[in-house]
Order: sequence, then structure tokens, then C-alpha cells
Amino acid sequence: MSEIRGGNRLMTKTITTHYDPAEHLRTPEEMAAYLEACFEEADGDAAFIAKALGDIARAKGMSQIAREAGLSRESLYNFHFAC
Repeated sequence: MSEIRGGNRLMTKTITTHYDPAEHLRTPEEMAAYLEACFEEADGDAAFIAKALGDIARAKGMSQIAREAGLSRESLYNFHFAC
């Protein structure tokens, strides 16, 4: 955090960085645990689950997922971005 002087008050400025869950999901076990945690947090929010599935798909590799599903990579992307 950095400090900023504003009048007589000292304010702190929080600096954030981009975090991509897909960069940290390396094993099937980590992916399963992530998805389970997302289901617990989603509270019925389908968009939240769709985002989590997208994170896992990117972590695993869209080309591999498409091959396993018998789809073209483009079809998989169209499905993912339609959600």
C-alpha cells in the first residue's frame, strides 16, 4: 500500500493486481476442489458456475477439452462465450 496525503488526513491507496484462477489450477484434484468451492459459494448463481467452468477449461486447455468432447475448438469457444 502507498500513502497519499489528502488535506489533513492520511489515506492509503490499495494497489491490486490481476488474478487468474486458471493459472493456479494444475491438477485434476485442484480443479475439482475449486469447482466444489465455487458450488458452495455460488448460491444458485449459474453465471458464477459458468465462470468457474471456464476457468477450469482454460486451465486444462480449450483444445484438449474440445477433443475430449468431440467438438471443434471454435464450437467450444462459442459455447463458453455464449454463457
